[in-house]
Amino acid sequence: MFEKLRGAVDSAVTKATTKELNEKNLADAVWDLQMILIQNDVAVEVAEHICNLTKEKLIGTRAGRLDNTGKMFRAAIYESVLEVLTPRHPLDPFEFASAKKSKGEPTVILFVGVNGTGKTTTLAKLASFFKKRNFSVVIAAGDTFRAGSIEQLERHAGNLGIRVIKQEYGSDAAAVAYDAIAHARAKHIDVVLIDTAGRMQSNKNLIAEMQKIARVTDPDLKIFVGDALAGNDALSQAKEFNDAIGIDGAILTKVDADPSGGAALSVTFVTGRPVLYVGVGQGYDDLRKFEPEWFAQRLVAN
Repeated sequence: MFEKLRGAVDSAVTKATTKELNEKNLADAVWDLQMILIQNDVAVEVAEHICNLTKEKLIGTRAGRLDNTGKMFRAAIYESVLEVLTPRHPLDPFEFASAKKSKGEPTVILFVGVNGTGKTTTLAKLASFFKKRNFSVVIAAGDTFRAGSIEQLERHAGNLGIRVIKQEYGSDAAAVAYDAIAHARAKHIDVVLIDTAGRMQSNKNLIAEMQKIARVTDPDLKIFVGDALAGNDALSQAKEFNDAIGIDGAILTKVDADPSGGAALSVTFVTGRPVLYVGVGQGYDDLRKFEPEWFAQRLVAN
């Protein structure tokens, strides 16, 4: 996990600290770092921001020995990455749902993303998490477009002992989601998880349909599910979805297979919303709460 980027950062630190870190050497080192970040799926504007923060933290510092210089440089990168990963709008879905449950109100969560990111499986993982924490859950089969999507959702729900609200393929996805929310209110169910069809961020008709679902259901939380292996594509997707409906957080899948790690940095920085969880496998328990400190430590080997 993140081996490629971590190794590249190590190389940059080693190269930078073989000599005194004066103004010129620092500029060269930061430029090398910026190129390494960009080559490892960190968006250009994010890489520039991290490097500017790193440079600011190092300017004016002095180290007596080269090994101390290396520690300072590594610590500055770590602090800069952590600063980028700390969201402007933090969110804990379970704390949010607990507050609503105490008022007798259901929490409605809408899942969005492009095709093939593992959105439905991720929804099932979060459903399992909620159920283990004694929340009652119902799932809305809002992907009425993709063949087999409802059956896939029903298999997950059957494994977890959770009811699915569904209609026929081709039905209005917003109506399916609305029915699920009405069911939750009537039966005093704590959490409604709404699956939706995967859609490319460039397809205006499908984006308009997603906006309709959001208007009709007025969800408490809108979660973007992105593929960590998509790199900068995940960034552009998150940005477009955020512009369209205003996402509250992101879940990145396939992080266990991601050698770069750039997507997490880019998505958080550009949307201002946190990465909530990362998928690290196919099992229902393979969803890890995203901790910025954990990510920064793995990246910088601090």
